[in-house]
Amino acid sequence: MKGPRRPGANRGKPHIISHRGASGYRPEQTIASFELAARLGADYLEPDLVTTSDGVLITRHEPVLGETTDVATRPEFADRRTTKVIDGEVLRDEWFAEDFTFDEIKILRAREPMPHLRQQNTIYDGRCAIPSFAEVIDLTMRLSIELGRDIGLYPETKHPTYFQQLDLPLEPALVGLLESNGLNRPDATVYVQSFEVTNLVKLRDQLDVPFIQLTCPEGAPYDRILACHGGTYRDMMTPEGLAGIATYAQGIGPDKQDVIPRLPDGSLGEPTSLIADAHAVGLEVHPYIFRAENAFLPIELRSSQRPSELGDLFGKIETFVEAGVDGLFVDQPDIAVEALGGPGRHAPRSRDAMR
Repeated sequence: MKGPRRPGANRGKPHIISHRGASGYRPEQTIASFELAARLGADYLEPDLVTTSDGVLITRHEPVLGETTDVATRPEFADRRTTKVIDGEVLRDEWFAEDFTFDEIKILRAREPMPHLRQQNTIYDGRCAIPSFAEVIDLTMRLSIELGRDIGLYPETKHPTYFQQLDLPLEPALVGLLESNGLNRPDATVYVQSFEVTNLVKLRDQLDVPFIQLTCPEGAPYDRILACHGGTYRDMMTPEGLAGIATYAQGIGPDKQDVIPRLPDGSLGEPTSLIADAHAVGLEVHPYIFRAENAFLPIELRSSQRPSELGDLFGKIETFVEAGVDGLFVDQPDIAVEALGGPGRHAPRSRDAMR
């Protein structure tokens, strides 16, 4: 099989991609966060995928567990604390998902990783288990029926080269779960994304869903670094680089500052040519991450000097929509729904969600 080619960018209203669920309201990457995101109107649920020692895909932003779970309070896992190198970065005195079985992961409970900015989320600390990707798929199936519209999936393979080197590749389980749930089809509401390149290219032969090449303002894909390829993320966002991405992916997921940069005074500047250049080669553009807290907003949209208070995310989203984006990764999906026209933006479901 070969990943589908789409004839140009998304022509409807931009997709609302719930970044790690409704992570502005609940601890990220939990069933509570994902379910709330769907109920608030998100089009896609975005789980980051890492693996356990027994090959079960779970939803964590990184394989490290100390910041987002209560593992440090569990004396039975004290001896799992160790130091590892992931993509060239030394991570000291941490716990790693691949050193736990899935049954052991289920003992842990999620915690809010940004308590200084999202103190209200901390009241849910200790209440939510760590879900498997299979559980998130089941959730989308159930809610698609209940809500009468397709709830999409937007999984990211985290550090695929790292897990390949551990002989715990993410891709076979990902392909297997999409296949077994009837989601390996061109018209499935699924995108697969990665900051690396090699795994997306290889997945073209196994998956019939669209792919998104994630990029960063700096650095390079780790698989390219290991291969001494020499190409950087910045190179990938040139017209020539985008044409290369279009040979294996249907869109890009850039940092939002590569779409509309922040000026030295902290205000928003003018849009770059990235959207036009991507659209010229048929790529969608889904920038990340839109968050309502002042700490993440340009200065003109902040409500106060307090980083944790909420500012004008409506205005920020509207600015990027006017620039022509095709999707947005957002932590507060209800704000994006309202900014894009309210709950009525969703068309009735056109096909059976259970497939």
